[in-house]
Amino acid sequence: MLKKIYLASKSPRRKKILEQVGINFEVIEINIDESCKKNETPEDYVKRISIEKARQGKLQAKSNFSILAADTAVAVDNIVLGKANCSDDAHSMLEKLSGRTHYVLTAVTVINKIERTRVNISRVVFKKLTESEINSYCKTMEPIGKAGGYAIQGKGARFIDKLEGSYSNVMGLPLNETIELLEG
Repeated sequence: MLKKIYLASKSPRRKKILEQVGINFEVIEINIDESCKKNETPEDYVKRISIEKARQGKLQAKSNFSILAADTAVAVDNIVLGKANCSDDAHSMLEKLSGRTHYVLTAVTVINKIERTRVNISRVVFKKLTESEINSYCKTMEPIGKAGGYAIQGKGARFIDKLEGSYSNVMGLPLNETIELLEG
């Protein structure tokens, strides 16, 4: 059984996933610059952000509990789409994903005695979306704040033709890697 950990994340999906598997955690809210650097690959990007979140969490920690941080990105054509800040962002992202394959990458970092990071990459195929489907989905406001402008655990699931990889990864926290890092 794992001891209590600190979660350096504001993501309600990560909280839900940890609760679902019975991990006792306390949230540490951190704020870092999550901008992509020039020529940074999607994998390098999620690793860097995850590590920065974990290190910031470690600085704020009030005890020696393990720190868990993660970062998820949606990438198409090796370009990180980021999080949809508004309906226009989401609309643009969904148009890019429509009828195409994209990748969801999540880096998980745990700091306890040592710092370790693992990356999970899932392949997602979207069906061809109509303008009406995109507009209707954007009106729900569900895509706001979501990487790639959709939520697999919500109404966005209807756009997915095929998923190769981890469902929890696409939600924002790959359980296999997370458990291995916390127990290792």
